[in-house]
Amino acid sequence: MPTPILHQFDLSPFAEKARLALGLKGLAWRAVDIPMIMPKPMLTGLTGGYRKTPVMQLGADIFCDTRRIALALEHLQPDPTLFPAGDIGLGLALSHWSDTAFFEPGAGLSMGTNDELPEPLLADRKAFFEFMDFDRLGEEIPHLLTQLRAQARLVDRQLADGRRFMSGEAPGWVDICAYFPLWMARGFLANATAILAPLTRLPAWEARVAALGHGHRENIDAEAAWAEAHAAEPQVNVHVDADDPLGLTAGQRVRVAADDYGRDPVEGTLLVLDLDEVVVLRETRELGRIAVHFPRMGYRVSPA
Repeated sequence: MPTPILHQFDLSPFAEKARLALGLKGLAWRAVDIPMIMPKPMLTGLTGGYRKTPVMQLGADIFCDTRRIALALEHLQPDPTLFPAGDIGLGLALSHWSDTAFFEPGAGLSMGTNDELPEPLLADRKAFFEFMDFDRLGEEIPHLLTQLRAQARLVDRQLADGRRFMSGEAPGWVDICAYFPLWMARGFLANATAILAPLTRLPAWEARVAALGHGHRENIDAEAAWAEAHAAEPQVNVHVDADDPLGLTAGQRVRVAADDYGRDPVEGTLLVLDLDEVVVLRETRELGRIAVHFPRMGYRVSPA
């Protein structure tokens, strides 16, 4: 079984999702620390342009987006499962909720309430967070606070019957999705404790999720990760859904890009296109043949 490599930085809320998933499964993994801001030449050189954090590597297979990372980890080690109540569809649907409705108010507050953000970081996020109007962040803070509290209230309500985790007695992906915006809020908002104080069921549940830990981490450098990619071959069964409305074919040159923000496109040869994922093959002298995997939901695919 290949050992996962997570290309990440420790302050990334989305990397925290992946780290907790690795912790739930008790996996050993390796971390490549990437810069918080562009340029990220070793990361984008690996993915072909995708810059979001985190990216997971298994040999010559590169997984983008935490939704796709979750499924890759589930396939790599099914037990313990990320979906203990058999709620894989609901769990993946809640990924979108947590990544947008829950994350975005917290991200806006993190940007709008911290007056001492380094200028390079602020400039990078202005270009990256297309959902945010930085010119109006100050006046938006009360609204963003209401939205963060309203989303957190959904989690508090789900725990109202005394259950230990969102789906019942066992932790899973739905807990990780609901937890990471709160991890971000408590880490980056000075008044987070007061804001969330009325939601009394959250702290004990957050402690249980945090106790999943991050598995067994070893730090490596990007050059070692690249060498591992070069030495391996992608593990992909080529197939394209004949009923897919886009009418693309295996072997066609395509472009894949997120449809929310961070829309940097990745070009490659189409290997897989189905209801769950899109995979493209990239070939470079430094890396050899690598397969870059994306979720189908939330990504646009077009002829290159």
